Amino acid sequence: MPSATHAAPLEYDFVVVSNRLPVDRVVDADGIDAWAPSPGGLVTALEPVMRDADGAWVGWAGQPDLELDPFESGGIHLVPIALSADEIENYYEGFSNDTIWPLYHDVIESPGYHRVWWESYVAVNQRFADATAAVSAQGATVWVQDYQLQLVPRMLRTARPDLTIGFFNHIPFPPYGIFSQLPWRTQVIEGLLGADVIGFQRVADASNFSRAVRRLTGNPTRGPAIEVSLGTEPTRRVIAKSFPISIDARSFEALARELRIQARAREIREGLGNPRTVMLGVDRLDYTKGIAHRMKAFGELLAEGRLSVQDVTLVQVASPSRERVEAYMNLRDEIELTVGRINGDYGTMSHQAISYHHHGYPRDEMVALYLAADVMLVTALRDGMNLVAKEYVASRFDEDGVLILSEFTGASDELKRALLINPHDIDGLKDAILAAIAMPRRERASRMRTLRRRVHEFDVARWSADFLTTLDQAKRGRFQRMSPTELVDELEWTLDSRKAH
Repeated sequence: MPSATHAAPLEYDFVVVSNRLPVDRVVDADGIDAWAPSPGGLVTALEPVMRDADGAWVGWAGQPDLELDPFESGGIHLVPIALSADEIENYYEGFSNDTIWPLYHDVIESPGYHRVWWESYVAVNQRFADATAAVSAQGATVWVQDYQLQLVPRMLRTARPDLTIGFFNHIPFPPYGIFSQLPWRTQVIEGLLGADVIGFQRVADASNFSRAVRRLTGNPTRGPAIEVSLGTEPTRRVIAKSFPISIDARSFEALARELRIQARAREIREGLGNPRTVMLGVDRLDYTKGIAHRMKAFGELLAEGRLSVQDVTLVQVASPSRERVEAYMNLRDEIELTVGRINGDYGTMSHQAISYHHHGYPRDEMVALYLAADVMLVTALRDGMNLVAKEYVASRFDEDGVLILSEFTGASDELKRALLINPHDIDGLKDAILAAIAMPRRERASRMRTLRRRVHEFDVARWSADFLTTLDQAKRGRFQRMSPTELVDELEWTLDSRKAH
């Protein structure tokens, strides 16, 4: 476990800003506070960049009312942001996760639009922006991460026009008809337009954003380019395009090749009663993940006698998520009742239909689960990317296993040799499960080889390099104006679109 050393505030040429710091506060066996690295692909992607640039990371330390000085942990300079209990309730659990999250995920659950939440969101975003401005050197590059901080780019641009600012949206960006429900829609768009480059998971997300820009601000767009004029600022060119995020594929494969991990995979199958087929779902317990849909499909296959618990087991890992938000409390009750009903109806003394686990696992155990699973079920109703799908593929160095993947995930744009499904189509999902179980070894290997080539070629290091290269290019062309022809064409398009509505 890396120790933390406190450091005097400095100015940095590269600054990452995210809701959370890349470390978790823990208490060791001696009762002493320490910091452990947080799991996640973002940390993996940016750690080498930050070391090379001697960069800093601005974020919340994960506990309420925790006032900390900047410190260093694991070779990364960390700048903690304090949040009160009320701010966690209003900014984080409220506006971020009960307004933006459901709105950006196709309104699967109804968003709440509360002014007190919005006011807290603005105040906290300003605090992040102020802290970032204070530690950014002249002409520094700042990379802001995700939906909790959509106002930060504009706030930073106002305070520090010398900065080069990137923003990456890790979740979907909705079509205008959905986004327009947000009472503060224009403020959010203007907040994001403070960046030089705005990254999205899918081409469709970038298109949705550009359309919202045209409708709400009148700023013309041309492909990924947006000509932005806000207030008295000079007109700038902003780039909005897709940069699909990925994983450190080599690290997952390296773990999977370890004999101890392979032995653990065999233990898992034995613990399940050595069924012919192990199916696996790994998700945060979230209403966007389609957990109930896959359980419904599996339950119907058992009821119809097309599958038996002696032959097939579904392992569902559902890690806790936002447990103080009512929609998530209700979802947990629904899922656990469904698991109990299916196991009660079809389980035997020696075989459970569903092996359900409401907690997270370390990476070693996850890779063992990936190796143990013959079929991976990713049935998200809406997902920016879904890195679990890529983790499963990266772990299958044996070129075996079948990935069933929702077409409503960002990953489906890349992993086209998966069995792509519409999770709302329960009959189609059932057919895909049966096809995956019956798929010949040769076809499984062919599909998996193709998937693995994609995941290895377009890994997380390439993602961060592509984004930062585009950001550097955007810096040099920041004040490049559209040609008169481009501008006229786009203005006419914008005016025509407004007349149509």
